[in-house]
Amino acid sequence: MARVLIVEDEPNMRKVLSANLRQDAHMLIEASTLKEGLQAVYGNDFDVVLLDQKLPDGEGTEVLKAIQQSEPSTAVVMLSAYGTVELAVEAMRIGAFDFLTKPFSPDNLRAVVRRAAERAQLHRENYLLRSAVDRLEGQSEIRGSSPAAVKLRELISRVGPTGATVLITGETGTGKELVARAIHKSSQRASKPLISVNCAAFSETLLESELFGHERGAFTGADRTRYGLFEAAHEGTLFLDEAGEMSIAAQAKLLRVLAEGKIIRLGSTVARDVDVRVLAATHRDLRKEVREGRFRQDLYYRLAIVPIEVPPLRERIADIPEIAQYLLHQIANDLKIAPRVLHPDAEQQLMAYNFPGNVRELRNLLERACILSTGPEILWFDLPEVVSDLANTKSTLQFFNGATLPEELHLRSALASLERAIIEQMLMRTGGVKSEAARRLGLSKSDLSYKLAKYNL
Repeated sequence: MARVLIVEDEPNMRKVLSANLRQDAHMLIEASTLKEGLQAVYGNDFDVVLLDQKLPDGEGTEVLKAIQQSEPSTAVVMLSAYGTVELAVEAMRIGAFDFLTKPFSPDNLRAVVRRAAERAQLHRENYLLRSAVDRLEGQSEIRGSSPAAVKLRELISRVGPTGATVLITGETGTGKELVARAIHKSSQRASKPLISVNCAAFSETLLESELFGHERGAFTGADRTRYGLFEAAHEGTLFLDEAGEMSIAAQAKLLRVLAEGKIIRLGSTVARDVDVRVLAATHRDLRKEVREGRFRQDLYYRLAIVPIEVPPLRERIADIPEIAQYLLHQIANDLKIAPRVLHPDAEQQLMAYNFPGNVRELRNLLERACILSTGPEILWFDLPEVVSDLANTKSTLQFFNGATLPEELHLRSALASLERAIIEQMLMRTGGVKSEAARRLGLSKSDLSYKLAKYNL
């Protein structure tokens, strides 16, 4: 079954076309003019369009060109009572799937529409695969030479070829997708697709439809059969990002797929075989989720056949220069600007920061610095205040402790950072009692209140 648009100006021909195609349960919409055809194309999503070459208000090829621009996966079958080789060749050149000369046999018509619908479905599934692969293909290999990075790469090289299900854990922004891509590339499925889905981005029903597909009428808005990602990733790898956000019902269905290698589309009772390697990732502690009844224990053991924990960036500070260098090159390509390099002072500031957002935050900081910097080098004051203030505070405190004054130091920022740090420390010592903190700092209560507001403490 497919959604078919018939653009034909002769009422009798439209009636004949509709009668034949309804035998295959296609959903049909009719138009009699070029204008109606264009309105239908812009307002709907069709699998197949039957398009008359000659229309009262123009040429059918205008609709064909509009379809090529708005929805190139739609298969267009041109119809004409004046079929010539030249006309057929021109229609195919523009992008038509096939060309039928009137009159044509009902069986031939139905066969052509079936093939066109299959072609449209394959085109869309291939687009889905390419999009998913492209999202991960731009990622770099895992960077860094710290012990944590070396250990991670060794583990990936060992688990990749095995085909085992892997549970990838780690804080947000550590690069769990990158690990999944590296595992896929080192496996025997590397030539097949790697499909990624964020489980937190869908409601319960939509996630099940996304993973397992659905039949027409399975739920409101399901006006056609749709393949799920398990079928799209057949013989490849499916990466379930944020798997800890799945509902209990979706967890049960995923467990069945892992155990039996079969999926059942929503609205169907037919089991379909799938050969898919599953990689799952989460920032949650799934063992805690199991204890608290929010995650199935049997599914946890199925997913965590090989657990891999991605270390946070603060545990591999030594890798920051190498990661930053790669990210700066990537950012320059994305922003279409000349590549930037980090000044040694800026590099030291980044290494002094603990990066709660990990590699993702590092990229965001560097992207902002690339946009705001005026020269080829990113200096310490090009970095956001959250990084530069921290570094200035540490440099100033070290100076007061007898260390050598750094080559460059933004005095106002350093003094403000130092004052803020001292006030914070004194408030901690006094248990947050402002009057006592003011007394120990030699300030009036109003002065301390002003500084608390100034530094947003």
